[in-house]
Amino acid sequence: MIRRRGLLNVIGAAALGGVWPAMAQVTGRSWRVGIMPGGPMAPRQFQWDVFFGRMRELGYAEGRNVQFVVRAPAKEGGPFDDLAADLVRAKVDVIVATSNAVVAAARRATQQIPIVMCPGSDPVALGFVASLGRPGTNITGVNLQFEETAGKRLQLLREMLPKVARVAFLFHDAPGVKAELETTQQAASTLGFRVQVVTANSPDAIPGAFDEAVKGRAEAVVVSTSAFAFGMRTVIATLASRHRLPSIFSLAVGPDSGQLMSYGPNDREYYRQAAGFADRILKGTKPGDLPVEQPIKWELVINLNTAKSLGITVPQGLLLQAERVVE
Repeated sequence: MIRRRGLLNVIGAAALGGVWPAMAQVTGRSWRVGIMPGGPMAPRQFQWDVFFGRMRELGYAEGRNVQFVVRAPAKEGGPFDDLAADLVRAKVDVIVATSNAVVAAARRATQQIPIVMCPGSDPVALGFVASLGRPGTNITGVNLQFEETAGKRLQLLREMLPKVARVAFLFHDAPGVKAELETTQQAASTLGFRVQVVTANSPDAIPGAFDEAVKGRAEAVVVSTSAFAFGMRTVIATLASRHRLPSIFSLAVGPDSGQLMSYGPNDREYYRQAAGFADRILKGTKPGDLPVEQPIKWELVINLNTAKSLGITVPQGLLLQAERVVE
């Protein structure tokens, strides 16, 4: 666990304001790295530990040449604007922001301080960058392409449950989720699914969304990709189990928390990539000149215990495709 005192007490030399940090070689310089998770830190600590570890590998030691300034909301879903404004007032040299909603808040707060997406999704359509190859703004980082892989998740769900006809899409109103829903609906028409959209924009709304799915005779749940769904993954898994609804998520934390399966990028590795972006920016490269990267590793994860509890026999072909199974 990162010490709270070291994270929140911001000390050191003054930041460079609106000038890109280009003095990484200056002796004694201590950088300020702003951290904005997509919800409370505790459910995300395992990922940020990867980021902090990679920063240490790159030569950054907290209290010696870097201070990590964490601004995390007290609950899932934000708000984020005040936290982003606070980081700007703290004169951080770079902001590492998780999820589209957080990146958007950081961009509203500043168009001068570099922002690293860790991760983002569909950044061109959302106006974060001009292009993936040459962002041209103060934003760069990792793009997870969730809207492009939504169809693949439905294909895997069809392989797992060949007789299922109706699926509920657990929607959260966050930037990029609408594009993911549209791709899911397009793939559903090809694969023979009927999609029912149920919405949960707060923790209290999740049980009602599942009740609505059951009333609509859903036979499985597709969990939309958002920082909110990530933070509420255990609640979602518990309700899916209670209603005997197989569920699929985009990150392995879904099956690790009890959901049936997931397909998407490794949910730790892109934090290593984000640390690389922060390092290059602190050493003087403008974010607008750093191409947005794609995830390095994609994986299918299946929870065999959940499958057994739901009476599902996992096809051998899916087991062979799986990067990992949870037993």
